[in-house]
Amino acid sequence: MAINADSRRRTVEESVVLAMDGTDAALYPYLPYILQDIWQIGASPDLIIQVLRRRVSRKAGFRLLDLGCGTGLTSMYLARQFDVQVFATDLWIAAGDNWRRFQDRGFEKQIVPIHAEATQLPYAEKYFDAVISVDSFHYFGPWEGYLENSLAPLVRSGGIIAVAVPGLQRDFPGLAPGYITDKDCGDLAGVPPELRPFWVPGMNFFSCRWWEELWRRCPAVKLERCWSLDCHQAAWRDWLACEHPYAVSDREMMKAEAGKYFNTAGLIARVK
Repeated sequence: MAINADSRRRTVEESVVLAMDGTDAALYPYLPYILQDIWQIGASPDLIIQVLRRRVSRKAGFRLLDLGCGTGLTSMYLARQFDVQVFATDLWIAAGDNWRRFQDRGFEKQIVPIHAEATQLPYAEKYFDAVISVDSFHYFGPWEGYLENSLAPLVRSGGIIAVAVPGLQRDFPGLAPGYITDKDCGDLAGVPPELRPFWVPGMNFFSCRWWEELWRRCPAVKLERCWSLDCHQAAWRDWLACEHPYAVSDREMMKAEAGKYFNTAGLIARVK
């Protein structure tokens, strides 16, 4: 679904407000990346909602973890659609900022803002019925053992973990997971020459196959699906069409990429 001409004339902030109050439903698929601060792509909230409706039996007291929630747009959308309690958790966005945002929009009884590192989450074991992570899992989740030791223990047996993560159509040879501040992320010689000016440590872009193999090695979950998200091209196209400074800076990179390398992966697993 393309953003209409009237939407393109609005500021990013105006578009988000109109999308959140339901005035402009055409923008719903783009909420996760409109104001994200890093790598402005993601899955449609409608996709996450479909996953939850099909695969999770919701009950009174249903608790959902939105991991790497950013400014909480997806948290608010899910709280509105499902009437569940959402724990909006992020390291880079202050919990106080998100709390004021949730209060302003009437979600103070449904969403709990938490400031936490993804490897040191302050929750009890089997506390959540479901976990979602949109456009952030590549920063903390590509290491062997993270899913098994840090995330799956927080989800009840039978609960799901659903992730949308930016990545690659095919892996570049020699790359390895690395933190944003790391210089050693493997052999960058495998990165195509046209992308090297834009490649930075900690990007952690990998293929669907790479993610599938990582999750299948985790004994705590059963991978139900790993696939390329259909929203990838539309999300990038409409993001690059807006005048947000990050979008402007991404245009040269995506011109060099020319649709040949990048992808967005979706993963769904059920906790054993």
